[in-house]
Amino acid sequence: MKTKEMIDKEFIYVSKDDKIDEVSIIMENSKKLAIPVVTDDLKLIGWVTSLNITRGLRENKEFISEIMGQKEEVFYLHENDPARLAVIETSKHKLMSLPVLDDNDVVIGVIRSFDIVDTLSSLYEIKVCKLYEAMENELKGVNWEELMEASALLHRRTTGKKTSPKDYEKNIRSSTFGEAIWATGGLEKFFAGLITVGELVIARKVGKSKK
Repeated sequence: MKTKEMIDKEFIYVSKDDKIDEVSIIMENSKKLAIPVVTDDLKLIGWVTSLNITRGLRENKEFISEIMGQKEEVFYLHENDPARLAVIETSKHKLMSLPVLDDNDVVIGVIRSFDIVDTLSSLYEIKVCKLYEAMENELKGVNWEELMEASALLHRRTTGKKTSPKDYEKNIRSSTFGEAIWATGGLEKFFAGLITVGELVIARKVGKSKK
C-alpha cells in the first residue's frame, strides 16, 4: 500500500501571503488543525498549525509567512512511499497530519492521523479466514483441511482445550483480525501462531509421506 492511497485529496491549503486572521477562519470552518503552505503551482514551502495561528494572533503578526514552519522543518512523504511510513512518522513525531508530494514537490494530498486510524481499523476487520486462505496459497501442496487439522491441534496444545478442525474453521470464519490479535495477546503472538501452524502442517505432511 502506498501513501497516495491514504491521502485526503480535498485538502485545504494557503499561501504565505495570506493574512493570519483570514486563515484562522478558513481552518476553523474546515475543522483543520494543520495545513500546507504552497506556491501558486502547489509546491510545498511550509506548514501552519492552529498553534502557529494562535501565536501569530497573540503577537500581532499579519501574514502566514511570519509564523509558518519552513519546508525544511516539515515532515512530509512522497506519493509512492510505503504507507507504513505515514504510521511511523505520525507516531514518532506526534503529528496530526502530514503532506504528501509528487516527484515535482507538488502537494497532492494530506494524510491525517484520522485517515491512518480509519485504514488500520479496516485492516482489523479482515476475517481471520482470509489470512489462512493466503497461507494456503503460499504453502504449495497443502490443502485447507490439513491447515484446519494442524490449527486445531496447535490450539489444543497451547490452550488445553479440545477443538475439532470443523469448530476451528467456524471460529476463524466469524472472527476478525483485530479480535484475534486481542485474543492471542498481541500482534507478534498472533503471527508467531500462524508461523507455527505452517511449520506443523508441513511436518505432519512430511511424516505422513514417510509412512
